[in-house]
Amino acid sequence: MLSEHTIQVVKSTAPTVAMHAETITQKFYRRMFSEDPQTQAYFNQAHQFSGGQQKALAGAICAYAANIDQLDALGPAVELIAQKHCSLGIQAEHYPIVGKHLLATIKDVLGPAATDEILAAWGEAYALLADILIQRERTIYNEQASLPGGWNGYREFVVDRKVVESDVVTSFYLKPADSRPIPTFQPGQYITVKIDHPMVSTSPRNYSLSDCPGNGHYRISVKREAGLTDNAPVGVVSNYLHDSVNVGDSIAIGPPCGEFVLDANRKPARTIVFLSGGIGITPVLSMFKALAHHQPDAKVHFIHAARNSCVHAMRDEVRALVDARPNFELHVRYDAPLPNDVADGHCDSVGLVDLLFLQSIVTDIDAEFYFCGPKPFMASVYQGLTTMSVEESRIHFEFFGPKDDITRPVTRNSPQETQAAHSS
Repeated sequence: MLSEHTIQVVKSTAPTVAMHAETITQKFYRRMFSEDPQTQAYFNQAHQFSGGQQKALAGAICAYAANIDQLDALGPAVELIAQKHCSLGIQAEHYPIVGKHLLATIKDVLGPAATDEILAAWGEAYALLADILIQRERTIYNEQASLPGGWNGYREFVVDRKVVESDVVTSFYLKPADSRPIPTFQPGQYITVKIDHPMVSTSPRNYSLSDCPGNGHYRISVKREAGLTDNAPVGVVSNYLHDSVNVGDSIAIGPPCGEFVLDANRKPARTIVFLSGGIGITPVLSMFKALAHHQPDAKVHFIHAARNSCVHAMRDEVRALVDARPNFELHVRYDAPLPNDVADGHCDSVGLVDLLFLQSIVTDIDAEFYFCGPKPFMASVYQGLTTMSVEESRIHFEFFGPKDDITRPVTRNSPQETQAAHSS
């Protein structure tokens, strides 16, 4: 545990660190990649280029400092980070490297204000957080390896089927190359895909599992990003999967991870409302299918937002599940429908998923809400639900980045212009 003196020093200097947090994290990554280049292999360079990784780390640092005297409040954040670390294979020996560069960067950015006393306190606080994460990650690794068919690290899988789901989304059905069993997963989790790209060095990518557990395969549904530009390494892996990975090819897969999950084996005490935007349907669909299989009498409402029918993935799959279950409801909303989309019944309404729409469509604010999608969609849903007085404990979501990004108003784009939290 931290001493009272250390807690007070961290809390008293937290506002100053927060003021410079993004500068600190930007310089931190540059410093670490320059002096310890092997660490770069763990980081998605598209997130580095966009600034998302730096903002996420800045948010985590500020949250930790603000809650340094009540660490129990950080439980969900710790779990999110630990699951992400395990998906990438982060080990205990990586933490001293991060700590060294983080403290050096704080000293560099704050200058004379970063006294030896302050740096010592922040170093002690970092060491405690590192220990908490290392212990949790050790448990996750042990759990992964102990499951029937479980493993750590990477395992070769073969593409058994490749299915085009829309103009921009393709599903890959993956089976183990060794034909041994694979562990089940919790609906909402993701797996890690490691690609040896022939032209570009890439980090592992997380993709949400989009099918129901227990089918003998893993399915990921990947949105093709726009591709490389002159400066941004966006879409490297998604384009490679779409264009170059075919049935019979092998790819390296890490075991299921993630804390955005639904226990489909337990009958829900409340109505379940799923909301997804664009490719954000992937983890939500896994939850939806699991409930349809295990709890067909549950009351479930699925709201999906997309641009139009050309980019609306898994439309028929979801409709079939709803049609076979009287307590399941579906509402599809397009913001840029094609001329015949409404007449042909592809969507139920036109517009964005905003507060007015949520107030008109959500009839039970005591429900449990699960949602995933791009940042503007997430912000609109989160702010809408909180405005409608839905309790925080019943709002569940998956999002890459600082929570601030969805709790404050943002410029709104189309629902599927951005990949889901675990797609890249």
